[in-house]
Amino acid sequence: MKLKIYQIDAFTDYVFGGNPAAVCILDEWLDAKMMQAIAQENNLAETAFIVQRNATYELRWFTPETEVNLCGHATLASAYVLYNYHGHLENTIRFYSHRSGELLVQKANDNYMVMDFPSDKIVAIQGNTEINKSIGLTPERTIKGKTDYLLIYNSQQEIEEIEPDFTLLNKLDCRGVIVSAPGDKVDFVSRFFAPQCGVPEDPVTGSAHTTMTPYWSKVFGKTEMTAKQLSKRGGDLVCEYLGERVKIAGKAVPYLVGEINI
Repeated sequence: MKLKIYQIDAFTDYVFGGNPAAVCILDEWLDAKMMQAIAQENNLAETAFIVQRNATYELRWFTPETEVNLCGHATLASAYVLYNYHGHLENTIRFYSHRSGELLVQKANDNYMVMDFPSDKIVAIQGNTEINKSIGLTPERTIKGKTDYLLIYNSQQEIEEIEPDFTLLNKLDCRGVIVSAPGDKVDFVSRFFAPQCGVPEDPVTGSAHTTMTPYWSKVFGKTEMTAKQLSKRGGDLVCEYLGERVKIAGKAVPYLVGEINI
């Protein structure tokens, strides 16, 4: 069987920036083991698989090691493929994930696409010694989301200088750890570490912004914010807090269009 595959750099307007994701559009679902094998072979942070059901597109995401509940950059990449290669003409794309419900993407000005995701439910907790040791720097605050921990620091420089212990991180009972602080040129900056999912440091993590956006919205007292993820590739996002939902906007560019044999 031959399958078309697309590799898209998400949350960037230039190739080799942002976060690369693979996108495969299927007629029907493959076996989960096969999709996991494809994701492992691709060896990208995420591979997205799409099956169209009338006016809705069912969507699943796999890292090289596991299926995940939500992935922002691969959803953005999937929307880019549907808009630019598969003739989707309507302004809105309706995705459905069995793990995260309905997810909307809309075209906006200046080549932005805007994703509409559920907000994470966050609570402040006492600092965790194991988490602090794994990151190597004690945060000002520790926040717990549905799948991730969010550690808050005072400055962008602190975020840039963090050198985590990935062996310790891999032992934590969570999907990953977000570190974040106010930005020098944007509202807030972040990095994201998830070795448990086979992604030691993710270049740009859309889903992590469903956790950070509610937090920083309350800190800054505003709903619309700019954000930057400070990985080596880097990524730029615009976030809006709507209470139960979060809007996350970004751009994407194509890197590869090809075919795989399975």
